[in-house]
Amino acid sequence: MARITDPDVLIMRAQQGDRRSLARLITLVENGGEIGERVLAELYPKTGKAWTTGLTGAPGAGKSTLTDRLITQARSAGAAVAVLAVDPSSPFSGGAILGDRVRMQDHVDDPDVYIRSMASRGHLGGISEATPRALTVLDAIGFPEILVETVGVGQAEVDIAGKADTTLVVVNPRWGDSVQAAKAGLLEIGDVFVVNKADRPGVDDTIRDLRQMLELGGERAWWPPIVPSIANTGEGVDDVWQAVQDHRRYLIESTRLEAERRSRLVDEIREAVGYAVRRRVRDRLDDDEWNQLIEEVWSRALDPWAAARRITALLAG
Repeated sequence: MARITDPDVLIMRAQQGDRRSLARLITLVENGGEIGERVLAELYPKTGKAWTTGLTGAPGAGKSTLTDRLITQARSAGAAVAVLAVDPSSPFSGGAILGDRVRMQDHVDDPDVYIRSMASRGHLGGISEATPRALTVLDAIGFPEILVETVGVGQAEVDIAGKADTTLVVVNPRWGDSVQAAKAGLLEIGDVFVVNKADRPGVDDTIRDLRQMLELGGERAWWPPIVPSIANTGEGVDDVWQAVQDHRRYLIESTRLEAERRSRLVDEIREAVGYAVRRRVRDRLDDDEWNQLIEEVWSRALDPWAAARRITALLAG
């Protein structure tokens, strides 16, 4: 059977529930190029309806298991769910290491659940550079609930907050000391804090430390709830899902949702400009020119910033 490459046909089939066509669309926008741009141009007017929930936290915090349980919660509420699981890149193929999808096999036969692993491809921030484009596809195709699970992150890798309506920060009991918690960027982006693996010692201490650190951050329009859970057994996951719904209701009723989405849109445009510039530079700069610039910088005949200016000047030529 011939592979379908016509974007219009792929979009039509994806909207009819064909998961292979949906996967192909995401691959097209992930890889970029003219066809990917055509897909995005066709689909973007249909976006703006999905609710995106991001899950972030350190490696081993239990994000994948919690994501699996949240799929169940969303399906129980009757909503179709899409999941983007950002994995580390394979050092051999550059593709995603599919550990997260393995943990979500209970939903593989559900036609209203779509799970996609994406390689981070070295992109910092816990997500892939292509994540916003993949979200555009999933939103436009009609998924009302989208979950984005980041690769395991540290204190500064908090890009998910710029892509999600609600951000869950998943930690474990005795997560770091108070100093680490105080300087962690994760504290600034969390809309809901989940103390997962709450069957371990130190849960109360962790909740207390988180609450104290949040209080030190000053007044907030939204006070992030701190929810203990044991994702392995499902205990507390319904409370996590309820906290997500409470945050959604708060954003809608306070009219902050439009403002926050508009702010994220500005950031997305900035990121898209950077992506477009890098792509045009790659198209305009051949290997010989690139290698010559490297040699000039290496020999100290040219500084890296002057090299960058020379490269970007190609775009005006």
